Amino acid sequence: MNAPTLEQFQQQVSELLLRHRSLLDVLSKYGQSGASVNRAVAKSVTECGCIELNARKQQYEDDFNLEKAKRKLHHHITGELCEHCKEAIQNELGRNLFYMSAMANLLDIQLEDVIKRESDKCSTLGLFNLT
Repeated sequence: MNAPTLEQFQQQVSELLLRHRSLLDVLSKYGQSGASVNRAVAKSVTECGCIELNARKQQYEDDFNLEKAKRKLHHHITGELCEHCKEAIQNELGRNLFYMSAMANLLDIQLEDVIKRESDKCSTLGLFNLT
């Protein structure tokens, strides 16, 4: 079975969203779902321990190109998500995408267009797009 397109997913969300039709309701649910994603990631560190964080200042150099930056800069993660934590984070990300789609629907924005614009911006700006 093929994965649904973003357009199909947005249509599905539009059909399912009955309770939170208000933009303010959707905004608050979107914020709440983002916090739940963060909490699920934090739990994988603090409760499960399948991943560990060892964060420190990144050592940037003036002559960093993209390849050198990929080799030298750290993501601060050690370990791999266990199946339980991975599933929990995927569930929370899914809920977050649901409310992002609902917000886009209410504002008459197509997520395909958002992704295309952002991809074009990344292609055009390259490393200058990094913040």
